[in-house]
Amino acid sequence: MADEVEQLLREKPRRWLVTGAAGFIGSHLVERLLELDQPVLGLDNFATGRRENLAQVKKAVGAARWKRFRLLEGDIRSRATCREACDGAEIVLHQAALGSVPASLEDPLAAHDANVTGFINVLQAAREAGARRVVYAGSSAVYGDHPGVPSVEDALGEPLSPYAVTKRVDEQYAAVFARCYGFPSIGLRYFNVFGPRQDPRGAYLAVIPAWTAAMIRGEPVYINGDGGTTRDFCYVGNVVHANLLAATTSRRHSLNQVYNIAAGEATSLKLLFELLRARLAPRFARLAALEPQHRAFRPGDIPFSVGSFDKAARLLGYAPRWRVDEGLARTVDWYLEQLAPAPRRSPGASPLHAAPAF
Repeated sequence: MADEVEQLLREKPRRWLVTGAAGFIGSHLVERLLELDQPVLGLDNFATGRRENLAQVKKAVGAARWKRFRLLEGDIRSRATCREACDGAEIVLHQAALGSVPASLEDPLAAHDANVTGFINVLQAAREAGARRVVYAGSSAVYGDHPGVPSVEDALGEPLSPYAVTKRVDEQYAAVFARCYGFPSIGLRYFNVFGPRQDPRGAYLAVIPAWTAAMIRGEPVYINGDGGTTRDFCYVGNVVHANLLAATTSRRHSLNQVYNIAAGEATSLKLLFELLRARLAPRFARLAALEPQHRAFRPGDIPFSVGSFDKAARLLGYAPRWRVDEGLARTVDWYLEQLAPAPRRSPGASPLHAAPAF
């Protein structure tokens, strides 16, 4: 299915808008689209996106393909900016958001403005511009306190954070736009996406970049709770794959739906700690003695999470292409390159003395 989609896009390119293009997921979408020779407009206000991400995309795709990319610096909370961005776009991949549960607890109004008002602005502008569809980033946070494991799309609980509310409201607005205006969209409920370019800095770090950076820097690793909390860690390549499937499906009954995009693997925080330590220990011998430090559970966090992707498999042809361990290998290599690049060996130096042990 993936090869068919990529062949289709190369034969019949679309005009794409990626909101949040300088972000972690957005930059990976831009990179893959440019690799497939698609013209792409990226929109970002750089509140959480990073120019370094786009620089890495440019390096990855090469100068010739980079010419197909254009950046519009602006904010989805501006209706005028959204109209400008959507003008001429055939497919909108909407990734821009304030995507942090703790940040939404501290400032629910900011989360609402970006995630709800911004989302409506994008939907309305895409509809007015005659776009074919919007594919938007949802979240597994919408499952809230529902006890069912694995999570399935039609079994929702009560939300546990303002962030979760905003993502549920987005799904409802998308459904209303389909019902009232006939404008199609597809929502993708992401489960704990990770991979290269996920920011290891800032106040609201995701667990994989936080722990990886801490291990590399020799800092403490903190586990919220007893370590039994589970997450469905989904490598970013799977998310890119799902977006392309959702953007190109010709099945009418696949539109105006929401889908879990997950790896289908429940990984406890205790196991994640061991996996990361094992990946990094050959480079940093001190990690053999490292033990995590436990602290209180974080408000708004779901204790157990794993997603069923059966619906996405049936209606989109989705299946994860990278398992957790495969994704971690790629991710850890990237963080090592960014945070602890290997010392360069002087010409003629013996490999036995090329790099110090840590």
